[in-house]
Amino acid sequence: MHPLHLTKVAVGCASMEALIERMEARAAGGAEAWLETRYRPTRHAELIGGSIYWIVKHRLVARQAILGFVETEEGRCRIRLGGLVVPVRARPKRAHQGWRYLVAADAPADFADGDADALELLPPALARELMALALI
Repeated sequence: MHPLHLTKVAVGCASMEALIERMEARAAGGAEAWLETRYRPTRHAELIGGSIYWIVKHRLVARQAILGFVETEEGRCRIRLGGLVVPVRARPKRAHQGWRYLVAADAPADFADGDADALELLPPALARELMALALI
């Protein structure tokens, strides 16, 4: 059985670079980052081993592994995430509030090792335009 995933809007992040900077700051040099939310997802047990897929400008652009869930002293839920933000093949996704579940069959593929290197060789304006069109 494949793990379940989440989609979430990266509120306040205008680019994938901003998302990466935010999550690196939360990881503070460690192997783990976090996302705090009001309620623990109902299907939280199915999410462990899955990923959270980040939406930036109406596109799924990256993912982070879901490691587990911890309840805070204030009664909120902290989602433990892997510190690494993995770029995925961008796919259009309408913005939404909170999170939505995503089955493995509908999740976008990661960039292959060589794909990310090739992406860096493109002129930045062209790369942004291709990403905006969800072509890369």
